[in-house]
Amino acid sequence: MEVVGVRVEMPSNQPIVLLKEIEGSRFLPIWVGAHEATAIAFAQQGLEPPRPLTHDLMREIVEALDATLTAVHLTDLKDGVFYASLLVRDSGQGLRTISARPSDAIALALRTQSNILAESELLDEAAIEIPAEAGAENQEVERFRAFLDEINPEDFAG
Repeated sequence: MEVVGVRVEMPSNQPIVLLKEIEGSRFLPIWVGAHEATAIAFAQQGLEPPRPLTHDLMREIVEALDATLTAVHLTDLKDGVFYASLLVRDSGQGLRTISARPSDAIALALRTQSNILAESELLDEAAIEIPAEAGAENQEVERFRAFLDEINPEDFAG
């Protein structure tokens, strides 16, 4: 998955992170908190705050422990809540799975250039397909934004 961006859904003023399949036409909107939206937007824009944000600190801790975030995995949607896991390889080459909120996982993945993966079943359940037209990537996003203007978070509750 790739992060298309963060935008604020109106009229609720709720931030949404929009993900897209790298080789597909499905988009996954995830409602996030304001702090996480800011952290994701900062990472996407390459902005370095004067003091580390929480996700910068998380990256530093992972590196200090001689570990690597190999990927984040968006795994499930239960009662309208998305779930994710961090896949961390430690210095002993053990792979650990750590439960995380998707917003935190995405913010950390952007800071560590880690892959963002999503379960196929999750995409089948929660993604919205917007068929691609040749050279029309921006049109896809604009159509999705228009769609977002007409929905509420409750529309995605399972």
